[in-house]
Amino acid sequence: MDDARETAVREAHGRGDMAAAVRAGLSLYQAEVYSFLCARLGAESDAHEVFSQMSEDLWRGIAAFEWRSSFRTWLYTLARHAAVRYERTPRRLHPLSEAPEQPALSRSRTRPYLRTDVKDRFAALRATLTPDEQSLLVLRVDRGLPWEDVARVLADEGAADEAEIARQATNLRQRFRQLKERLREKARAAGLLDEDG
Repeated sequence: MDDARETAVREAHGRGDMAAAVRAGLSLYQAEVYSFLCARLGAESDAHEVFSQMSEDLWRGIAAFEWRSSFRTWLYTLARHAAVRYERTPRRLHPLSEAPEQPALSRSRTRPYLRTDVKDRFAALRATLTPDEQSLLVLRVDRGLPWEDVARVLADEGAADEAEIARQATNLRQRFRQLKERLREKARAAGLLDEDG
């Protein structure tokens, strides 16, 4: 868990100051959760809408948060669940959020002259994955979450017991190995890797 980084969140939550807990948590993780949503959804406008929904879910659920996972893992779980709901709803039916305006997210962009054809081609390969496969890669590779936390984030809505989380973590490890092999094969076919790579 991210205990050291989350001390301010935990302390504010413990004294019942939910607004301070939310502010502290978002100041730590909003940029990385937003980039997770961008990777999953593919469009910043969609990611912004889902981030707003996730923030509303955070406000509604913070008082009941029981610290069975890190705050970071819980935010990723809220973000994924909001993304799944968004993906299942026809775009024309998405209401504009009535939540207070979110603080501006700092976004880093790669300058055009720093982008390479190879990076773009790898990104194109990654874009062929399902949203859950992309989420799995982001959470495990880009964010370095432990397998149990990845299982919590990717679990369906509703509480799962620890034995189920452990089983899901084992299944995700196997899916991840298969996914890596599929990506490796696609990269070889696209000429991005040699036969040894």
